[in-house]
Amino acid sequence: MAAMRADSALRLGGNLRLSVAGAESNVAIGLARLGHRVRWVGRVGADELGALVLRTLRAENIDTGHAVTDDTGRPTGLLLTEPRVGTLTRVSYYRSGSAGSAVSPSDVLPALTPGTRVLHLTGITPALGPSAAEAALAAVTAAHESGITVCLDVNHRSRLWTAECARTALRPLLAHTDLLVASEDELPLAQERPDATESEIVRGLLAEGVTEVVIKRGARGATSLTADGTADRAARQVHAVDLVGAGDAFVAGYLSALLEGADLEARLHRAVTTAAFAVATRGDWEGLPTKDELGLFDRPDGTTIR
Repeated sequence: MAAMRADSALRLGGNLRLSVAGAESNVAIGLARLGHRVRWVGRVGADELGALVLRTLRAENIDTGHAVTDDTGRPTGLLLTEPRVGTLTRVSYYRSGSAGSAVSPSDVLPALTPGTRVLHLTGITPALGPSAAEAALAAVTAAHESGITVCLDVNHRSRLWTAECARTALRPLLAHTDLLVASEDELPLAQERPDATESEIVRGLLAEGVTEVVIKRGARGATSLTADGTADRAARQVHAVDLVGAGDAFVAGYLSALLEGADLEARLHRAVTTAAFAVATRGDWEGLPTKDELGLFDRPDGTTIR
C-alpha cells in the first residue's frame, strides 16, 4: 500500500511524505537488500499509488511478475502515520475495499514455483477481507504440501480486526506453518485459550507441528524455541528514532540467516541487528541494511567510513 507520513499531528496539518509500506513489502525489501531472490505477490489498484508500489519494489530488485493490477476500480490501500509522543506513532488505515483486500488464491498460487524455499505472510492479509483470508489459507496449504517453509508473522492490527476474529482466522493457518513469529502480546492469538501461559502456548504450538516459535520482546530482544532447544538474544542498544517497521526488519534478518543455514543464535543475532537499523532510521524500510552493512553497529560511535 501507499504510505503518507506526517511530521506532526494530522489534525494540525503540516507536511506529508509519500512512500510505500506494508509488512510483507518491508520484509521483501529487507531480504532483497541482504542478497536474496525475492518475489512479491499481491494486488494494487490501477492508479498512481499502485504504480508507486510496484516501481519501488522493482527498484529494490524484487520480482513483481506475479503482482496483479486490479482493473475493477478498487484503489491501492493507504495508511497515514503521525508522531505523537517520543517514538510512539499513531497509524490510520484505509484498506477496506482496497485492491489488496481482493487478492485471491488464483493470484497467489502461481507464484509458488519450483525452487521456492520460503513463503512469508502475516496475519494482516486475512484481516483485509474474505478473499484475502482465502488466499492466505490456500497459499500456506499449497506451500506446506510442496515442502516450502511457511513463515507466519502474527502481526496483529487491532484497528483492522478484534483479537477474537484474529484468533479464529489464524488458527487454520497454523496447521501449515513451520515458523511462527509473534510479539509477546500477540502470542496468545495463536491458541484457543487466551489465558494460557507463554510456555503452554509454545509447547502446544510445537506439539501441533510448528517447528519453530520466535517471540519478539521489543527492547529486551527475542527468543527462538524449537523442540531441540532455545536461544535468547538481547536487543542491540541504539538511539531509537522510529519504531515502525522494526518487527518486519527483524523477520527479514531472521529469514536471511535461516536461508543461509545459520543456527538459532546466529539467526537471532542477524534479526536484532536488522531491527536495530530500522529503529535507528526513519521510515518502515528505508534504513534497512545491505549485507556488507551488517557490521556497522560494531564500529565505534563517530566512525567515518572512507
